[in-house]
Amino acid sequence: MEEISFKNDVLPLKDKLFRLALRITSNREEAEDIVQDTLIKLWNQRNEWSAIRNMETYSMTVCRNLALDAISKSERQNISLDETAHDQPDTSRMQDEVLMRQQQMDRIRAIIQQLPEKQRTIILLRDIEEKSYQEIAEIMGINLSDVKVNLFRARQTLKAKINKS
Repeated sequence: MEEISFKNDVLPLKDKLFRLALRITSNREEAEDIVQDTLIKLWNQRNEWSAIRNMETYSMTVCRNLALDAISKSERQNISLDETAHDQPDTSRMQDEVLMRQQQMDRIRAIIQQLPEKQRTIILLRDIEEKSYQEIAEIMGINLSDVKVNLFRARQTLKAKINKS
């Protein structure tokens, strides 16, 4: 088995980890903290790296778990995740088509955020991060058929809610 290097194998995953944490938490600062915590946790486990079959999958799993823990902690403290700061462009100069597209994307993001956690994570990993079904199963610790069923259900829900309005 090839030796794993923090610099060459773990640090390049930083952007993927950030996108995953951001999609789960919907909070940029929280996502940055989660990525930092993920990297620290991975570094502290460096003596166990030889047992890790796929460092990217393992890293994504650690990041996902930390993000879910952060959400649980926030919910226990009754902090609304909807109170995130969003950079809003100056709509006075935007064309109607660009504004409509942005509103549609915001609506899709809101629908995805309303999905159950498992479905939301699977659809983000598959359709945004372009992970394989097998990688998703490993990251989430579920079997392949559960990935496919939950992805199908998530897409059906998304489609129904988009077509409804």
